[in-house]
Formats: sequence, C-alpha cells, structure tokens
Amino acid sequence: MNNVFVYIELEGTEVREVSQELLTKGRKLANDLGVELHAVAAGTDIKGKVEEQILPYGVDKLYVFDGEGLFPYTSAPHTDILVNLFRQEQPQICLMGATVIGRDLGPRVSSSLTSGLTADCTQLEIGPYEDKKNNKVYKDLLYQIRPAFGGNIVATIVNPDHRPQMATVRSGVMQKAVYEGECRKEVVYPDVAKYVSPEAYVVRVLDHHVEAAKHNLKGAPIVVAGGYGMGSKEGFDMLFDLAKVLHGEVGASRAAVDAGFCDHDRQIGQTGVTVHPKVYIACGISGQIQHIAGMQDAGIIISINSDPEAPINRIADYVITGTVEEVVPKLIKYYKQNSK
Repeated sequence: MNNVFVYIELEGTEVREVSQELLTKGRKLANDLGVELHAVAAGTDIKGKVEEQILPYGVDKLYVFDGEGLFPYTSAPHTDILVNLFRQEQPQICLMGATVIGRDLGPRVSSSLTSGLTADCTQLEIGPYEDKKNNKVYKDLLYQIRPAFGGNIVATIVNPDHRPQMATVRSGVMQKAVYEGECRKEVVYPDVAKYVSPEAYVVRVLDHHVEAAKHNLKGAPIVVAGGYGMGSKEGFDMLFDLAKVLHGEVGASRAAVDAGFCDHDRQIGQTGVTVHPKVYIACGISGQIQHIAGMQDAGIIISINSDPEAPINRIADYVITGTVEEVVPKLIKYYKQNSK
C-alpha cells in the first residue's frame, strides 16, 4: 500500500530506456519514503522475456500482464489495467515516460482516479509543503519540478490531497543505473481478464511500424549544438564538420529548429532531447531555461558566443567570446591538424 509505481513501456519484448531511467529514480524516491518500488508491464507474449530487463533496477514487486491485445499499445486496455490495479494497491506515486504512449495513458489514468498529473518534469524530489491558507503542513510530498510559462520560470508542483501523485518524464532526463542495494524482486502474473473489460479491445492496431533513430544524439559523448546565432541552415554545415572531426553528434536549440536551420529530431531541451555528453559545445546559443534543462548535466560545457552576457555563459566551464564564423573554422582546422 502507498508504494511508488512505474509504468513500464514496451516495444514488443524490449523495455524502453525511459522506463529503466524512471525505475532508477523511482527506487530513490521509494527509499526516501521508506516504501517499496513496484513496476507494471503489459504486453503480449512477454512472460519470461521482460523480467530481467526490469528487476535489476531495484524493483520490489513486478506485475506482468501478459495477454492478447495488449500489444501494440491501445489506450483502453492499458488504462483499465492501471486504473483497476491502482484502486486495489493505492500507490502514492506513479511515474511514466513523457512519450507518445505516456502522454496518452497518463491523463486517462489520472482523470479516472481524479488525481493530479504533471507533464514533462525535469526533476523529482520528496519534501514537505505548508498550506498557509488552510494552516496545514504536509510531509513527504512529491515535488514535480518543470519549466513553466514558456520556460521563463521553474515551477515546483505539489499534489497534497489526491493520489496517486502522477508525473511524466522525458527520455534522457533521468539516468539509469542498476541498483546495488537489497530489494525483493517478486514477480506476479495477474489474470488480465479480471482487470480489462472485453469492450476495451474494440480498437485494434492493423499495422505497427517503429522507425529506427537516424542518429545517437542522446548517447553521444560529444555534442556540438547550434542556436539561432548560427544564422542559417548553411551555417549548421560548419557544426556537422566539427562534429565529424570530433566523432560527435549535432544538436540544436528550439529557436534554430523553428527557424528551419536543423531537423526537429536534433532539438535539445525541455521540448526536445535531454543529453548527458562528456563535452557539450554550444555555438550561438543564448541559453534559455528550456534549452539548459536538456543539457545542464554535461561533463564540460563550452560556449561560443559573440555576447559575453549570454545566459548560457553562466553555466559554461569555458567561454569563447567571438562569432561562430570566426571560431568554429579555427576549431575544425586545429582538431584536423591534431588528429592525424
């Protein structure tokens, strides 16, 4: 009762990385609260194929719902599973990925249970909350932290009175790690028919296709990112040249993507990809809060900007003041000379 739950997203019998990242975070939250971490996986022909992808991340109890019609994902069966399971188990926290599936499933579950849901969180912590209006103090609430008002502020959202406290998190925001501590690792296989109504299967997926990623931006050790200051799509050609020399990947700010300088799948930030490279080179990026949310955990941050007062310079380890047209070609030339 009142445990932390993580919804496990599957592609066939493969656990999506965002779910493993949330298990790592969920384990920490459960430890802070002194409760257990439970996980829920639902799919077709997954028994015996997903457990070892989930249990090493500190799961005390794993619910595996295995049945026809649960993959490919459709809204109604998965909603029935979570709503009925949560009514039974009364969790205090539920985490899921801010993916196509999570954005569909989360609101349906929270609406059915009349609980709150905060989307696209960048941090999750446990702490107290004082309701001064009603003179009440709540202990051990989930701080659901995310940029708000167009990224101009960072908001901390709490849900004092309704359960579960639900949050979605983008892939890459949390970092996954196998849990070294003790946990129960119990696995149960509930009867799907007791949780899902026959009517829930009325919608069927006739064709399911997942396109492979064109690049490995999220896992790249070096990221060269460009902003609106690159000036044009042709300006980004320099960044691709630099990334090639460094064996890295090219990313972009939202402003650059909106201007048509770079493809949307390379966007870094609150509304794009979150990256954790060893080296992040920001070229012509001002550093709005929603962009910083997607790269602030980089090992070394290098800023190339003609504006010495650019916000990104405040978090950069090294700042090169100058235009990208001046600096980037020199970097390319230098690295080419020293890589031979």
